[in-house]
Parts: sequence; structure tokens; C-alpha cells
Amino acid sequence: MNNTVIDVHNISRVYNPDTIPVYAVNNVHLHLQRGEFTALVGPSGSGKTTLLNMIGGLDKPDAGTIIINGMNITELSPRELVDFRLHNIGFVFQSYNLIPVLTAKENVEFIMLLQGKSKQERDQRVQQLFKEIGMEDKLNVRPAQLSSGQQQRVAVARALASKPQFILADEPTANLDSKSAANLLDIMALLNADENITFLFSTHDQRVINRARRVITLVDGKIASDTAAVDISQPHKFETV
Repeated sequence: MNNTVIDVHNISRVYNPDTIPVYAVNNVHLHLQRGEFTALVGPSGSGKTTLLNMIGGLDKPDAGTIIINGMNITELSPRELVDFRLHNIGFVFQSYNLIPVLTAKENVEFIMLLQGKSKQERDQRVQQLFKEIGMEDKLNVRPAQLSSGQQQRVAVARALASKPQFILADEPTANLDSKSAANLLDIMALLNADENITFLFSTHDQRVINRARRVITLVDGKIASDTAAVDISQPHKFETV
């Protein structure tokens, strides 16, 4: 059985191609299997976020193909890409990207509204997700009333709302203190283990790297190394922050 969920074939992203070309991503080739917990690492400007954005369909490569769940997303139109992301990919961003005028519950169920889910389906899924992130008492609280760690947990719940097979996370712990970051990583690790959700992180954070089971290092837009992580911490029970 083929468990590959992300299949990247020799993709490149180049800026200023007609003058002095700068390769943000240069002929990258990689595969991700279902259930992986992988970190993309490297110095600033190494191409981590660009690669993540192309895998997520937020940016298009100038060369190569990206196949996700058997679908070549590099051939999709902008409208088709929006629909594909809506039903297949969960995103977690460094800046949370929560809608400030909506409650935590409304932020999480927003994507399900776009999917046309019924109120009963939305309510059931939201209750389940807020239980998983340990925030059942924060359903009707707006983002400004939540701590940074709580806001990022809501962002994770929103990413999971559509029941995606994998999550793309761009520097998800960058704005969090050590305790909040550990709690967030616990949640993600448990979801990875219990629901076999595939996680791909772009990160500078050693706390994330230490929890990954695979570390892909980018340097100047190319894969410099692709190895199993040595220091893997075990999930522990998270606390409400």
C-alpha cells in the first residue's frame, strides 16, 4: 500500500529570472508518508517558507510538480486550488490569523461554514476539537481575550476543523513562551499519534526540531540533509495556559 501523501518532484521557485536569478527553492525532490511528523529547518532565506507555501498551494513552482493525495496541484487553476485547500489542507501560521471579531468557536467553525457543513456537524466538531485542545471553557471568548498560547491552540483547532489528512505549520511556536510551546507541541504530537495526521513544520525552533521524527535541512533552496531526528521528546499531559 502506498502511504505517500505529499510527492514533490524537482520543484524550483526563482525570482528575477530575466536578470540575476535568485532561487528560493532549487530543484527540490521529497516524499512525505502518511503519519509523519517532520520539520523543515535551515537559516533565514533557505527556502523553508517558500517550499511550505508551494506544497500548500499558496504559491506555484516555476518548475516541477507537487502531487498531494494523487492530485497534481501544480495543474490546478486558482479557483481549483482554493477548493483543494479548503478540503484537504490545514494551515497553522506564526501570526495565528484569527478573525478578531469572531469568538474562538466561530473562528474554528468558519471553514466548515465554507464547506457547507450543517449546524449539527459544526457544533459536534467544535466541541470535539475544543476538548482535544483543553479549552472547552473558551468557546465564546474572542481572540484578544486569549493568551498567545491559547490563540495558537485555537488556530490548530481551526486547521483540524475540515478533517485534513495533513497539517502545514509555518513557525507555529515562534511567538510562544516555553510552556505554551510545549503544550502546543503535545497537542500536535497526540493528534499525530492518535489520528495519524501528517504534520510538516517550517521552523527555527529547537523545541519543534527536538520533537520531530524527521528533519529536512534546507540551505540556499536545496535539501542539504534529510535524516531521522536524534533527540525525540515524548508527549506529556499539557496544561491550560
